[in-house]
Amino acid sequence: MRPRTGLLVLAAVFALLQLANITGRDTPDTKNYLSYALSLRGESKREAAAATIDYACRGSASIAARRHSVDVVRFHRPGPAGRVLAECRAREWRNVEARLAAGQTGGRTVPFMPERFMRIFEVRPGYPVFLLPFITLFGVTWGLWLAGVSVTAAGGVLVFLILRGRRASTPVCLAGQALYYVLPCGTTAMRPMTEGLMLALTLAAVWGCALALDGRVRAGAWLVGGALAALFAVKHSQALFLGLCLAGAGALIAVRRRRRGRPVGRGTVVVSVVGGCAVAGTMLLARLLHYPSESESLQDLLTRHFARPDRTRAWPEFLHLQLNFWVEWLRRQLWEPLFVTALAAGTWGVLRDRPRTFGVFALAAACTGILTQAGHPDMAIWGDRLIVLAWLLPVLGLPLLVESVIRGQSALPVLPTQEGPRRGPIGLTR
Repeated sequence: MRPRTGLLVLAAVFALLQLANITGRDTPDTKNYLSYALSLRGESKREAAAATIDYACRGSASIAARRHSVDVVRFHRPGPAGRVLAECRAREWRNVEARLAAGQTGGRTVPFMPERFMRIFEVRPGYPVFLLPFITLFGVTWGLWLAGVSVTAAGGVLVFLILRGRRASTPVCLAGQALYYVLPCGTTAMRPMTEGLMLALTLAAVWGCALALDGRVRAGAWLVGGALAALFAVKHSQALFLGLCLAGAGALIAVRRRRRGRPVGRGTVVVSVVGGCAVAGTMLLARLLHYPSESESLQDLLTRHFARPDRTRAWPEFLHLQLNFWVEWLRRQLWEPLFVTALAAGTWGVLRDRPRTFGVFALAAACTGILTQAGHPDMAIWGDRLIVLAWLLPVLGLPLLVESVIRGQSALPVLPTQEGPRRGPIGLTR
């Protein structure tokens, strides 16, 4: 199978499988992004609220119907979909009407939550802009689904291109693309939220690193810089984390090479500089545009989205919660160690690939998932959304690990035996 054919077949198979769940993927934050996109299309607050509430409540009704169909006691009784739909619509409209009547009418989003909380979503126009053509051409339900399929398929293609750039064989590249689809990356990217776009843009930046390290410095620099700029519009904290991690990785490589008397390399320097500029630019623009500060994000976390009074000792409480969170996180990981095992194998894979410079940058990009989770130490959402960027490490590292094993086996000498030539490691007789 030709590489392009295999790549397209995998993406098409993934898209077909997603027909199993057209609705029911949304989360509470989806309403904020969808209403933002509808307002960009010119709809009023009430029109945007009507379409958004209808989509969210139909998703809740669909989930309720599925659960009812497999309820071992009630499966033969009439389904609850109609009741759930009516109750959800009444509840959401009651909440929105009360906030609109209270004067919460500013911004692009429909006021589903307090104004301070909605301000966090007002400064993330990137994902609503991405949604706009899909929901305009195909409607809300199919538009959101197609947007998820498109961005997730694009992420898998980027994985293929990155591995191809590392000179991996076509089957290994296709395996990496498939891993992206079947691991939590694919599941999370399909949700109508920012994570799918964040994953794709982070992979674009990693691809840019690979190009820069492979001698195509200008193209790599533009790709890294463009991905970081787009991330600022999607979620500026991810642009900050990724820029910081790439700059730190470049500095680490430079120090190590200087100590060994080796040249740093133009690609490494350029990627590090672009990352550092992204950090400075993100911080400066966030201040100039009056984006919510880190202290505001902290209060959002500790007050359950501003439902309680602000904490007077926010940072000490946050650090205490941080410690408790990671202790509990580690306990759960030791109980079900799939994730940490995949991370370890992925780290081994990217660092085993030669030269190791790319592996350091790939590891740095994956670390943004850890930083994102550390910024929100909430056990209710830890599993698959905030930390999902860390899954890029096994997605890239496991195929590279397999490729290194294949290359090692193909490099083994042929030893003569009585039975004929046989491959084996040097010094091994059978």
